Amino acid sequence: MCVGCYADLPWIKDDNLELPFATRPLVAIVAPLYYSFPIDAAIKAFKFHRKLYYQPAFSDLLLRASASLPADIDAILPVPLHRWRHMRRGFNQAVELAKPLQTHLDLPLLNNVVRITATPYQSGLDATQRRRNLRSAFRVRGTITARHVLIIDDVITTAETCRQLAQVLIANGVTKVSALAIARSGTM
Repeated sequence: MCVGCYADLPWIKDDNLELPFATRPLVAIVAPLYYSFPIDAAIKAFKFHRKLYYQPAFSDLLLRASASLPADIDAILPVPLHRWRHMRRGFNQAVELAKPLQTHLDLPLLNNVVRITATPYQSGLDATQRRRNLRSAFRVRGTITARHVLIIDDVITTAETCRQLAQVLIANGVTKVSALAIARSGTM
């Protein structure tokens, strides 16, 4: 990413990078950017139009932001896609974002949490609809030995996806869950 483009991104000030507000059961939510132009257009192109050339820049943003995360994270979980959406899209954007972070932090990537319900897209839904949409959507297959799992997503709007995943993880023995995304809504 060129210096000018980097400077033009909708940065969240350092003191607001981590969101300690009521996001139980999440310990921390970190996102370096607001979900507004031009990052919103780039994320949509990456996610919905297979513009995978954005991945290195996005992963770099996540790597830099990861310095604000708690130090005891011991596993990474990319937000799972339902198998049909994964087949249609051809990739899981959260997995693509998580791979460089996994290498850099030398942490295992969890692959035994699955999305069992083919939910409609979250975009365009309000908080109540998002909660209802994701109820019982995720399941753990097997066991998880990690104590503090980091959820990776592209965008966090209401944090409902992360909350639902955190509840499933905690019900399966994880003691803490945090989240990291490229961008977040300014209305969280």
